[in-house]
Amino acid sequence: MTTWKNTEKLSEIPAQDQQWPGTEAALNPAADHGETTWVGRERLTGKKALITGGDSGIGRAVAIAFAKEGADVAITHLPDESKDAAEVKEAVEAAGRTCVVIEVDLRTEEACAHAVATAVDGLGGLDVVINNAAFQMAQPDFPDFPGDQIERTFATNVFATFWTTKAATPHLGEGSTVINTTSIQAYSPSEPLLDYAATKAALNNLTVNLASELGSRGIRVNAVAPGPIWTPLIPSTFDGEKVEGFGADTPLGRAGQPIEVASAFVYLASDEASYVSGTVLGVTGGKPVF
Repeated sequence: MTTWKNTEKLSEIPAQDQQWPGTEAALNPAADHGETTWVGRERLTGKKALITGGDSGIGRAVAIAFAKEGADVAITHLPDESKDAAEVKEAVEAAGRTCVVIEVDLRTEEACAHAVATAVDGLGGLDVVINNAAFQMAQPDFPDFPGDQIERTFATNVFATFWTTKAATPHLGEGSTVINTTSIQAYSPSEPLLDYAATKAALNNLTVNLASELGSRGIRVNAVAPGPIWTPLIPSTFDGEKVEGFGADTPLGRAGQPIEVASAFVYLASDEASYVSGTVLGVTGGKPVF
């Protein structure tokens, strides 16, 4: 039986904060991305995957798990996330796989097309698209909600998913797959994350619609809806006291590790999920996804 690193500490996360977008090195306790805990079983051998937001958190764990399962990966990251991205590249290459690192802000259609083209060129093709890049920032006072934030949140979370998938579709063939990262927030929204929660609900709808649209091409489209997962996004978007005890309100009594979410992406990208499309798979520690 696998025991993920530091899960016992995730039921008592101390108060802390970071400057956005946060770094993995500053997390207390450290998060587990599968560097030493994930055991590959050749479930993705030969596949080529683009993972947006692959420098930290869930995206980082997905990149490492995919590499250990035999996939080559391309990851995107923002300029402030270069150090974390370099660590992912090192981990992927240590697993014997190729890692293409793409510094890009995905808030325009041109940027998304560039990311896809760079991934296809660097990997020699594309089989899997993971739309994982996201922006969130808690805003406790609705009357003071900044107008530019809702534009940034929708551009990063929804528009970039649409544009990236659109650009990738001509490169995807029979058996390819698109996986979107949604959230428990789509089902049980928190008031301070009003805009973020709305984007995740939109992605659930987009996932189902894209599954219908692309099914005739043999392309499967699914989503993973994480619950409270311990990533730099949490201390960099909430006040320190709000971070304390993060995830303790789940039925399992703790936050989840990024690698515990990555397992869902591995399944959905693998041939084991060949008849799974248009579904949203919850990884929430027991919080309901319906």
